Amino acid sequence: MRQPKALWATALASVFAFMGIGLVDPILPAIAVNLQASHSQVSLLFTSYFLITALAMLITGVVSTRIGGKKTLLIGLGLIVVFASLSGLSGDVAQLVGFRAGWGLGNALFVATALAVIVGVASGGSGVAIVLYEAALGLGISLGPLVGAVLGGWQWRAPFFGTAVLMAAAFIALSVLLPTLPPAATKTRLRDPLVALGHRGLRTTAIAAFFYNFGFFTILAYVPFVLGMNAYGIGAVFFGWGVLLAVCSVFLAPVLQNRFGTTAVLAGSLVGLAVVLALLAVFAVGLIPAVVVVTVLSGALLGVNNTLFTELAMEVSSAPRPVASAAYNGVRWLGGALAPFVATTLAEHFGARVPFLSAAVLVLVSAAVILGGRRLLNRHEPEHV
Repeated sequence: MRQPKALWATALASVFAFMGIGLVDPILPAIAVNLQASHSQVSLLFTSYFLITALAMLITGVVSTRIGGKKTLLIGLGLIVVFASLSGLSGDVAQLVGFRAGWGLGNALFVATALAVIVGVASGGSGVAIVLYEAALGLGISLGPLVGAVLGGWQWRAPFFGTAVLMAAAFIALSVLLPTLPPAATKTRLRDPLVALGHRGLRTTAIAAFFYNFGFFTILAYVPFVLGMNAYGIGAVFFGWGVLLAVCSVFLAPVLQNRFGTTAVLAGSLVGLAVVLALLAVFAVGLIPAVVVVTVLSGALLGVNNTLFTELAMEVSSAPRPVASAAYNGVRWLGGALAPFVATTLAEHFGARVPFLSAAVLVLVSAAVILGGRRLLNRHEPEHV
């Protein structure tokens, strides 16, 4: 797969950026103990991060179309370096939650722009670029828990400083390898992502992804508390989960899509994920080895879902890809912001099984949205299906 160096540099930086999503997974219990915080308070590390990411998606296009993709990427990376470092210096959970919000701002500027840059510089079309982007997502999500475990097993603050170092290295690599990208000829307006959601196909995709993310982030942010393991154990589980996610997003999703069609595969995979969440509910009390197996296997369904959702968002409407990405991710990440806090709060009040059951119901809602809007989405089906 011959691609420009600029693409590989951007993809590698994307891996580092996505590591920030799962980096805190292995150290969530340690943070709760060391900062004397409840599980729901610690879950706010995800909530603040993704809430700011979602809201900032509204401005990413405004910024990148005025100063260019390279400058936007570098600003995002710089913010991550600063706020990841500050996160490592936090004295209480409130400070840590606040610094993760700043990290989310940098993440929004980088992630939304990175996809557009990868699509723009890739050879072989947008489909190849999206697969590479999803591979970076999967690899970053898998490596995040591993790095978090290796460093967090030593000291819970270390993963934050480790991330800052990696992102600083990505900053240098992009500065050198990515050519200066001129500002877009057409400037994105602040309202453009909201206007883009007026397209029924894109809106349907975004709403379905919002509900889907309750399943994704219930697994990512709540399972570590159920496992009752140390940082190394949690990191190993989610490393396996992330590897399967990455492999299936790159290799399995395109095969299934070409064979059965996007909406059929997506709806089926969402129903499968609901079943997985129901099994986690059954196993959550007293059957931790089964929780480990089911959690790792869930990565396959999540990898397929992530790739197909992203492809739909990029292709289903006539909106420019940066605008479509901002609109889609703005809605999608709201689910990621709410799910961890909802899951841990439900567990504190109603027991360990309820978060998984509620997430299963919401994932079924996502499947219903896809099936209900399939006529709007079928324009994206492969021609031979």
